[in-house]
Formats: sequence, C-alpha cells, structure tokens
Amino acid sequence: MDDEKTGSWPRLNVKDWAGTRDTLHMWTQIVGKIRMAYAPPVNHWWHVTLYPSARGLTTSAVPHGTGVFDLEFDFVEHRLHLRSSDGRSRDVTLEPKSVATFYRETLDALASLGVEPSIHAVPNEVDPAIPFAEDEQHHAYDGEAARLFWQQLLQAQRVFERFRSDFVGKQSPVHFFWGAMDLAYTRFSGRTAPPHPGGAPNCPPWVMREGYSHELASFGFWPGGGEQGAFYAYAYPEPDGYAERPAGPVGAYYDTTMHEFLLPYEAVATAADPDATLTEFLRATYVAAADLAKWDRPALETAP
Repeated sequence: MDDEKTGSWPRLNVKDWAGTRDTLHMWTQIVGKIRMAYAPPVNHWWHVTLYPSARGLTTSAVPHGTGVFDLEFDFVEHRLHLRSSDGRSRDVTLEPKSVATFYRETLDALASLGVEPSIHAVPNEVDPAIPFAEDEQHHAYDGEAARLFWQQLLQAQRVFERFRSDFVGKQSPVHFFWGAMDLAYTRFSGRTAPPHPGGAPNCPPWVMREGYSHELASFGFWPGGGEQGAFYAYAYPEPDGYAERPAGPVGAYYDTTMHEFLLPYEAVATAADPDATLTEFLRATYVAAADLAKWDRPALETAP
C-alpha cells in the first residue's frame, strides 16, 4: 500500500488492497440489500444506495414499522453500527472474516433489534455470484485500506456536489451503488431513452431498463480502471461522435471496451489542482453528451 498523499487526496494502489476491496464489495451488497428490503421504491433504484458519511458509508434512515433504523460502516473505529430509533443499537466488528460470517453476524444483530429482512442473498453485477451464506472465499479486511478508500470517496463526493450545483434539471444524489461498488452522480435531459439491452452479470435486464429509462449523462468513481481507481463518464444512449470529443484534462481517454471516458485517479491526485482537474473532466464529458444529443441546456443549467 502507498500511504503517500498529495494534499488531501489519498493514494491507494488497487493491487495492494484487492482482497479487501472484493470482501468489502460483498459486505456493502449485504447492507444495501437490507436497505432495499424496507425503503420505498424510487426511480432508477435510488432507494437502494449508500452514502458517504463523516465515518464511512451509511444507509441513512430506513423506515421500519413506525420508526426507522440505519446501518453505517465506520471506517474509523472499524465497526458496522446498527441503530434503531427506539434507542437500541448493536455493532459488528470489521476485521478479517468471511462474507458468510459477516452476513450471519449482521442478520443476528438486526434480529436482536426486531429487524428481520427478507433479501435475495446472492450478489449482483459480479461473476461468479457466490451466495452470501456460502462465501468463505472473500475474507480479507485491511482497515487502513478501507479508511483510505472512504477518504477517496469523500474527495470525489465533494467535487461532484459542487459540479451538481449548476444543474437545475432532474439529477440524482451523489450516492454509492453497491452493485458495481462505485460513487455515482447522473444528469437527465428529460427525454425517455430506448430500452437498455442489459448485460451486467447476475443482474436481470429489467433492472437495467429501470436504471436507464431516461436519457442521461453519468459520472462516477470506482476502485478499478487505473492503478489507484478511476473516474468515469458515459452517456446513454451514447450520441454519435461522443467518443471523439475531447475529455478535458491530460490523462483522460475514451475506453472502447467499456464505452466510457476514464480519468485515472492518480492523474487527479498528482495534479497541481486536483479539484479543477476533476471538474474539467466532468464538465467536458457532460458538454459532449448534452451538445451532441441536443439537450435543452439553457433550461437545464444555471450559474453555480
């Protein structure tokens, strides 16, 4: 692991924490599915996501009966906090343990709070998809790596939120999708989109069609695509000429396999002005999508 920091942008080589990343991915899927079991549906699956918090990643308040509960990954104390609005709480320790063990401990802790969710206990968007109760393969947990990843998410979220402020059309929150393990933010033109063809592993096409029901430009960060992760941008449906448009800062490029623009995290972290570099990428790729698809930009944008 590389503990070097450039300003406040933590450095974390993906190869150094791959085992922890894959285990944490499954743990976030478990927690996300618990939220999904109780949260009222919202368009594009916005009701299933997690959110960066001052300690890690949280479900936010989840309705249950006449009260609420929440779950929060605390990457400072390395615990999963489970809290009910009736005042009761439980913790699950974040340490090297299998997905099966984490799954059992989390459900037991919830049951002691009177919460007994019924979930599809198999991961999505990964292959192979090992049922949580049977997954002894993923068991690594490096607490410092988890903390640094959370700090990366906080930096990305901070810039995304500022970028979000100059758009007045329909747009998503900045949130963490546990399916692909990415922090994401999406803008919409207001027009419907052709049915999405699907294709994500262990994810039914109808799920993808709901997520991509309307024309969009999406942006995010995930721990892949570069030595230290990557920022991405894509449009659906992708307008003609999108791949040929300039993507802003040095290091950004269009990946013909993923059909996305990518900007390696390290290109941002090592820049003289990381915030400006990431913002340039977000603006350039948004303008490419909006102009080529003829979005009504004057009606959708405002001065930040």
